[in-house]
Amino acid sequence: MTTQTTQTTQTTQLSPPSPDKNLYEQIADRIQHLIAEGTLQAGDRLPSVRKLHSQWSVSISTVLEAYRLLEDRGLITARPQSGYYVKAALKVPSEPQQSCPPPKAHHVDNSLGFRVICAIRDSQTVRLGAAVPSMDLLPIAALNRLTGQVLRQHQILAHAYDLPPGYEPLRHEVARRLMDAGCSVTPDQVVTTNGTLESVFLSLRAVTQPGDTVAIESPTYYGLLEALEVLHLKALELPTHPRDGISLADLEVVLQQGKIAACAIVSNFSNPLGTCMSDERKQQFVELLAQHQVPLIEDDIYGEVYFEGTRPKAMKAFDQEGLVLYCSSCSKTLSPGLRVGWAVAGRYQAKVEQLKWVINQTTAIVPQMTVAAFLANGGYDRHLRQLRRAYQSQMLRMTQAICDYFPAETHVTRPNGGHVLWVELPPNFDALALYELALQQQISIAPGAIFSPSGSYGNCFRLNAGLPWSEEIDQAMQRLGELIRQQMAGRRIWSQKVGG
Repeated sequence: MTTQTTQTTQTTQLSPPSPDKNLYEQIADRIQHLIAEGTLQAGDRLPSVRKLHSQWSVSISTVLEAYRLLEDRGLITARPQSGYYVKAALKVPSEPQQSCPPPKAHHVDNSLGFRVICAIRDSQTVRLGAAVPSMDLLPIAALNRLTGQVLRQHQILAHAYDLPPGYEPLRHEVARRLMDAGCSVTPDQVVTTNGTLESVFLSLRAVTQPGDTVAIESPTYYGLLEALEVLHLKALELPTHPRDGISLADLEVVLQQGKIAACAIVSNFSNPLGTCMSDERKQQFVELLAQHQVPLIEDDIYGEVYFEGTRPKAMKAFDQEGLVLYCSSCSKTLSPGLRVGWAVAGRYQAKVEQLKWVINQTTAIVPQMTVAAFLANGGYDRHLRQLRRAYQSQMLRMTQAICDYFPAETHVTRPNGGHVLWVELPPNFDALALYELALQQQISIAPGAIFSPSGSYGNCFRLNAGLPWSEEIDQAMQRLGELIRQQMAGRRIWSQKVGG
């Protein structure tokens, strides 16, 4: 097989150069394709670094970087004094099926979600429960330098009040980047906020009244549930598939019944399922809401964290009537702490600006100026390419760990972007009990119940793949697998005793 592998690689040509990928990434992608199509199989020895260096006329360091990237993706392994070999195929667990939440609206009480977040303040905890990026993956040094420049160059403006809609150069950069999402907006249509959640909060407040019902994905982001609770809104969960998103048939039924005042979703690589609907379904979704004049609050915080192809379109791209209130921020890609977000609120912009002024007047001007400078200096796209590679690699490593350490009955999502995984165990499993036991051992997870106003998904939990893989994380995943197996074994013994 080794001889056949070498010959195959000798005759394979590199793909045409891509402006979005480095040469070592192109080499890694080509070898990954050979593995996927079966030309290179488990156990095959890859050509030596020097052989590829000669065959493809690239530097030795480029080949080494390609092989390191393939190792990060979990596709090959290095054997001392022997070379690189194709690993056994990753046996990915099946995905969860479409959810089936209770068909009625619920008042929201998400105190458990706040308790879960408070529990991860301990710096010694392995934070697999909070969907936060690692500081090691963010351009902290560059942002700090830009902040210093802003303070030196704008010594008066940096301490002045700002007014809605916010700092114009930032709004210009946001409008420019939204072109990649299929949206044609002007800077005047952008309102800056304190992160995505404030954008969502202001948008909900602009289109609803206390007591109204809002349709949501199920499961959904717990931060959205907290906003609904504070605004005294009810939540109607709709069946949601990890790949296809909200069931359009169920959405149409509730629209025809006039049950909802608005709809709110995470549109691309949703939290926690990782859903990214096709453009066709997005368009059908927006048009269906428009037929009934129901506004959509779109959270697109993960839209730029895609792994393959081009940036997925925002639902706002299909909005012809100003009914989509688009919300996003740089919290997952640049800095959670700067708290810089934005909303494009369509026909509700005046209301959102007024609410912004009443609630906190403005978003701090220095963070706005810092983010605007970073977006304008041309380094953001390069940073995003690195970030996407890191998230994709970490997602693969975490999926591999689930395969290695969790029971065979485990189901897990397979998102093509973002950095969260949704894990589903058998129906009688208690994820909240797992959360409590894991926390005692300084491992945090996000139990499924916090993602549902009806308390569903007690057998599920969310994991964060936003942290660089390490021995500590690997050991934490192994320990989680042990705790899961112990609980499942205990339940089997209990069932046998009861049955006997």
